[in-house]
Order: sequence, then C-alpha cells, then structure tokens
Amino acid sequence: MTPAPSAPHALSPTRRSETITAWALVLPAFIGFVVFYALPTLRAIEISFTDWNLLRAPKFVGLDNYATMLEDGKFWQGMKLSAYYVVLNIPLQVVLGLFLAVSMDRLTKSLFVKSIVLLPYLLSNVLVAMMWLWMLDPLLGLVNSLIEGVGFERQPFFGGVDQALLTVAAVNIWRHMGLVAMLFLAGLQNIPRNLYEAAALEGASEWQMFWRITLPLLRPVMVFVLVTSVTGSFQIFDTIAVTTNGGPLDSTRVIVHYIVQNAFSFYKMGYASAMSMTLCVVMMIYTVFQMRVMKASENDLA
Repeated sequence: MTPAPSAPHALSPTRRSETITAWALVLPAFIGFVVFYALPTLRAIEISFTDWNLLRAPKFVGLDNYATMLEDGKFWQGMKLSAYYVVLNIPLQVVLGLFLAVSMDRLTKSLFVKSIVLLPYLLSNVLVAMMWLWMLDPLLGLVNSLIEGVGFERQPFFGGVDQALLTVAAVNIWRHMGLVAMLFLAGLQNIPRNLYEAAALEGASEWQMFWRITLPLLRPVMVFVLVTSVTGSFQIFDTIAVTTNGGPLDSTRVIVHYIVQNAFSFYKMGYASAMSMTLCVVMMIYTVFQMRVMKASENDLA
C-alpha cells in the first residue's frame, strides 16, 4: 500500500519544535512590549485629545492641546535646550567611547579593566547625580577645593546659568562613555584580523587602517549607538531633577522636564500627553532618517 503524500508545506517535527521554541522565547518580550509600550502609547494618544486634571473625567477637546503647544514658548525653549544638550553630549561621548574601545582592543584583554570602564553605567542615574552634586558643590565640593588649591576661582557648576547644562552633559558623558566603549569593542572584535594583516603588508599606517577598515566596518554599531544615544539624551530627566530641577532660571528645563512638570505639578495630563506624542514623532522621524542615511540595513562584510 502506497503511503499518502504529506502536505506540501507541512513542517517536519524538528522544524515544528524549533518554531514553538522560538515563539516561546519571543513571547515574554512581545507581551512586555504590548503591556509596557504599545498600550500606554495608545492611551497617551487618547489622553492627548482631552482636558484632564486627574480629579475629574477627561473632557474631549480635539486638537486644542496641540494648538496650545505650537504657541507655547516654553515648549519650544525645552526642545531647543534638549537639542543643545544632545549636541553637547553625543559627539564627545561617541569619540571618547570609540577611543576607549580601540585602546582596549589593542592594549588589553583584561576583564578588570573592562569592568572599571563599564562601572559608571552600572550605577543608577540618581546615585550618579547625587554623587556629582556633592563633588561639584560650590562651597564644600571636592572638585572646587582642588580648583581653588591650584589657584583658580571656585565654579558654580550646577548653580551657574551658563554652566548648568554643560555640567549635566559632562556627568552623563562620564556615566555612558563606558557602555558606548563596550558596544564599539564588540563591533571591533567582529572585524576579521586578516584585513589588518593585508593592509599592513601593503604598507598602510595605523591611521589609514582606522579610517579605511575600522571606521567603515563599525557603521552598524555606530548607527545603533547614535540612535539609542540621541533618543536617550532627548529623554533625560532624572539627572536634571536631582541636580538642578530645571534651574537656574530655566537653563536646564529640557522638554521632558517640562512635560513632567505639566503632568504632575500643573495636572495638565492632556497637554503633557500631546507634547509627549510630538516628541515621540520627532524621535521616530530622526531614527528613520539616521538609519537610512547611514544605510543601517547593509553589511559591509557580506
């Protein structure tokens, strides 16, 4: 008796088991995405079309919150300060992280050194902010004592209108530089060593190998670092809340601080949600633009 032919697209038992395992591994992350990101985002979109102070039922107001936002000078000032903070923060963070990664790749494979480099990122933002707030205190801070000890005047740092945002950027560069370095180091270790050996045989210098081999082949990692760093920098809040609370004279009132202030100090949940949705759209546009410009989907090693 001839056995019945199997269905043309039927999965083998092994393939079926692998598919079930894959879905089982992906399912927790998918549930987390739906519960903690997708549903809150949909709820925020709904709230952005209402006037809601948390004490009474939301009142539908259409696009009024968005119209108010466009005429709100503090909203635009917050966006400008956030963009300025990104300009202060990201270039130096990326350059220093890349320098650390190349140095570790060439000079050491010590896990202790890598742990020291990554240590600041393992500390909480609040702890880091409190530590630097104490160290940079104009009267009692260790840094100002050292500055005065070498003959210079004490600096206000977080208390200075011109220095506050610069100081916040410096603190966050110090905290995130290690993580950026470890990401670049992982990318460096995926570059085939025979490319460097071939370049060395042809007489290429270290600088030429860096520009023509290392940097181009780090492009996927660079895209990831820039996208996550820039979007994360636009969302900075905790460091500012601990050290300056938006001051002095609103010099550090970035857009997320202004959104939180409207939501939980002024109880304007609808208006805060409208600004949050606008910031989300801006970040999405930036992410797509950045990935297309840097051709993130292409692999130079293929």
